[in-house]
Amino acid sequence: MDFKGSETIPGPRTEDQLPHTAEAAAKIVIVGGFGVGKTTMVGSVSEIKPLTTEETMTQAGVGVDDNFGSASKTATTVAMDFGRIKITEQLVLYLFGTPGQERFWFLWNGLFEGALGAVVLVDTRRLEVSFDVMGRLEERGVPFVVAVNTFPDAPRYPVEDLRTALDLSQDVPIMDCDVRRRASSRDVLITLMRFLHSLAMTGSRA
Repeated sequence: MDFKGSETIPGPRTEDQLPHTAEAAAKIVIVGGFGVGKTTMVGSVSEIKPLTTEETMTQAGVGVDDNFGSASKTATTVAMDFGRIKITEQLVLYLFGTPGQERFWFLWNGLFEGALGAVVLVDTRRLEVSFDVMGRLEERGVPFVVAVNTFPDAPRYPVEDLRTALDLSQDVPIMDCDVRRRASSRDVLITLMRFLHSLAMTGSRA
């Protein structure tokens, strides 16, 4: 069938193509409350231009959205963020950042589907926001690690104090990170993959 005037759809950019050595891919979700740095993390670590679904925040969100600690934030993710990183020559991770605003959490179930693991980003100024996030992952049986985004004005706590406050078992990794730095975000993902490998070796789930 000849469609006259139709345009040729371009193929993926060279930098977007999977490396020819890739043998396996895994879906990872980046979760957390509003303003904890999910979009920034995906953007800093992705080897391809990340896909974002940010929309400008409007007056309609006042009294509905919790932007504590993020008063200067002018946009919010309404569907997902997407990026990709090669961990080894054989393993590629697809990264899906979830929307932080609670009114968009109904989208999480679809994003969790097929996820091998998750990174829970935490802001120590609002630890309580993390409880529902981790509860949803536990309900779905998705193993996760906790990454504390080190905001300049956020209080710092010993790891064991955070573990107690978040009611986490001893085997769940907790680490500091600066999501603006690619190396720091990458190290969080490597920690997650090591954690998932240890779970696979012991035949257990988080």
